[in-house]
Amino acid sequence: MDTSDLQAIRQHVIDPEICIRCNTCEAICPVAAITHDARNYVVDAEKCNLCMACIAPCPTGSIDNWRTMSRASAYSLADQLGWDELPPELTAEQLAAQGLAADAPPAEMPVAPVLPAAASGETSFLSAQYGATLPPWSAAHAYTNLYGPKSSEKTITATVAGNVRVTAVGHEYDTHHIVLDFGGMPFPVLEGQSIGILPPGMDAHGRAHHPRQYSIASPRNGERPGYNNLSLTIKRVLEDPQGQPLRGVASNYLCDLKVGDKVQVIGPFGASFLMPNHPRSHIVMICTGTGSAPMRAMTEWRRRLRQSGKFESGKLMLFFGARTKEELPYFGPLQSLPKDFIDINFAFSRTPGQPKRYVQDLMRERAADLAILLADPNTYFYVCGLKSMEDGVVLALRDVAQQAGLSWETIGAALRAEGRLHLETY
Repeated sequence: MDTSDLQAIRQHVIDPEICIRCNTCEAICPVAAITHDARNYVVDAEKCNLCMACIAPCPTGSIDNWRTMSRASAYSLADQLGWDELPPELTAEQLAAQGLAADAPPAEMPVAPVLPAAASGETSFLSAQYGATLPPWSAAHAYTNLYGPKSSEKTITATVAGNVRVTAVGHEYDTHHIVLDFGGMPFPVLEGQSIGILPPGMDAHGRAHHPRQYSIASPRNGERPGYNNLSLTIKRVLEDPQGQPLRGVASNYLCDLKVGDKVQVIGPFGASFLMPNHPRSHIVMICTGTGSAPMRAMTEWRRRLRQSGKFESGKLMLFFGARTKEELPYFGPLQSLPKDFIDINFAFSRTPGQPKRYVQDLMRERAADLAILLADPNTYFYVCGLKSMEDGVVLALRDVAQQAGLSWETIGAALRAEGRLHLETY
């Protein structure tokens, strides 16, 4: 046996009982050490370099777990995918059986360098390295984990106050706007946060369904101002990523809810994807599909501030992508917003007779305006939608900066350090 197999290592593992499957850890890992199946998120011990990039962004703390063992005995991906709960720490006897002393110090593992984009080339571009884990300096304080595995209250019950389809009837992408009311129970939320929904029933293995995470689509004072409520944007899932028939457990449960139904909720989650409170801050929102939920929340809060006379001069700019306009949530209401309030740019990739257009294409077309905003330290960027869009969007920002004669290394580093570029993709 290779003597390195007898080294003690600190294996990084994820607690499946607390994890809300939000994909933050996998999206941000710079060495692709985190993966998942239909049930669990897991860490590949052979790839993980203990860089800790995934720790702070995790909304529940499920990512911050470790087990000491020999390198040869490290839990495999197959082991971890089968867990319903974390295995306990190994006893002194178990460590000894692996050839380790109970107090053997774990071996330090090298941290792989992250190359700057200009040096690494397009094929190894790591957009996650530019995503901020800190909120804007002027963001309001976010309350998190009030209900769920880490709190004394396991869940909170919400009542369905509304359920309206927000995509054209007769087309694919059946998307619903769902309003949940919490009555007299405290559930403070901010734009950019999310909640977990617990679908009723059991999975095929007889285990309770794990919670599904959804971004909040309403502003901090509720979908209906003055009431303790919030809204979600839910797309009914009827097929898997490969196009095979699959009825999504939580999405179909939510889309079929009736007014008066009760829903079990945990959360809220998220303390970084928050909008700036300073009214002169500029906000650039880039999204696809139901990734529009937090963008709707931010836009509606700014709209209410404007109506109250508290809005100053911060710009709002939106890049919104879908296959067709019929599949774009909130398409009609968005068109009615004043042009001097928000600069809206739509990208449709499946319009008959038209070339495919994606949000990054529109960003390059608006390069002159985006360059001014990139150079302004009061501008904040928010990206939400499918994981496949993330690299394209950040590459477009890099190209806009470089074409304007700006240093992307300087701009990119500042966007992360100052909490000005937020990536939430799935």
